Amino acid sequence: MVLGLIYSDYDEMSIIFSDMEFLPAFFFKLVGFFSFCLFLGILVKRSAFALGFLILWTILEQVVFGLLGWKVMSWEAAKTIKQFFPLQSMSNLIKEPFTRLSAVQNIGQQIGEDMRFDYHVYWYEFLVVILWTVIFIYLSYALLKKRDL
Repeated sequence: MVLGLIYSDYDEMSIIFSDMEFLPAFFFKLVGFFSFCLFLGILVKRSAFALGFLILWTILEQVVFGLLGWKVMSWEAAKTIKQFFPLQSMSNLIKEPFTRLSAVQNIGQQIGEDMRFDYHVYWYEFLVVILWTVIFIYLSYALLKKRDL
């Protein structure tokens, strides 16, 4: 905060405290991701295998999305369903943070690229991540209780 006030051209409180919804979004994104990793770690019992399973889950989400869009339904419906997958819902909280930087937007304007994206954080995205977090923490607890460590 101090370095930002010293080196920034903006010193108005409304500018400094704008877009503060990204802090809880980042918090919930990390809590959801780490609860998923906790569940995988308890499920698999070995950290290296849990990381491998996390990579496999990422690939599996994309394969399911591809199969849904290719064989089962339209691509728009598949994109709607994909938003509710665990890792995708966590990444939906903060979308493309680097394209908001003015340097990136200036370069995009020079090459003729229109970089207007929707950066807002919506309440239903929070709700989906909180639901997945509760599910993963409950499943982790149930696994621990069942194994009687």
